Amino acid sequence: MPLHSANVGVATDAVTQDVDARWLMAYASSLNDPNPFYFDTHKHTILAHPVFPVCLEWTLSTAIANQPDVPRPTREESARAVHSAHDIHLYRPIEAGDRLSTKAILLEVRTQPSGGASIVRFDTHDVNSGELVVRTYQTGIYRGVRVEGTDQSVEVIPTPPESILKHPISHHDIEVPRGTAHIYTECARIWNPIHTDRAIALEAGLPDIILHGTATLAMAISRIVDEFADSEPTRISRLGCKFSGYVLMPDTLTLQCSANDSVISFQVQNGRGDLVIRKGFACIRQDD
Repeated sequence: MPLHSANVGVATDAVTQDVDARWLMAYASSLNDPNPFYFDTHKHTILAHPVFPVCLEWTLSTAIANQPDVPRPTREESARAVHSAHDIHLYRPIEAGDRLSTKAILLEVRTQPSGGASIVRFDTHDVNSGELVVRTYQTGIYRGVRVEGTDQSVEVIPTPPESILKHPISHHDIEVPRGTAHIYTECARIWNPIHTDRAIALEAGLPDIILHGTATLAMAISRIVDEFADSEPTRISRLGCKFSGYVLMPDTLTLQCSANDSVISFQVQNGRGDLVIRKGFACIRQDD
């Protein structure tokens, strides 16, 4: 069954989740990020890593594709889906003690040369105040799957800031030990078997289990926070990238980044020299 553009506008019910220090600490630990903002309960309330919103959105990303009474891709077609791009807008920091409600809506379905593409928007609100805390745009590509109907969109999708590496370029090595995907899976509470079950990864056409793209993104953002934001995660207001490859384990990744005013541009290569993240960007709030 193809992707159906008539499904554009379909939304999930909201899911409410309590964010505690244990979850935030575990997520940062899975990234091997020792930043005290994620751990030091003596000095302040524990804060979330800037990529932590993916943990809140995971259950909705599967629910949006399995809404009742709407046509949806088959299991085989879903296996051809890849996470193509991510764009997180952070309106205020997430911290321990927050009670947050997240909802997803299918914004766009379109045809492109490699198959069908969809864009889902996730909105996360503070349950007590009603304040919008995070808004994320997630793009998925269904390789070789056609779209039924004309391209449809219910919203103008925001354009990411231009990401161009300029000199001087800084380089960081990121070690990814064997077992990282299993640790990230449990700490992020994101369960997708291609990251933990070798038989299923092979069935999906992969050479082995692979690291989550969001884990690779988060590891890169950790280094960017330290280098360009004085190790203060609250200064990241927006971040994103395009995913263009996969990471096997163990591996040593190479992060390249440079500052263009308040936008940090970056890309990540795996140990084989393949770009696994391209057109990465992180927007830094300037000091008052």
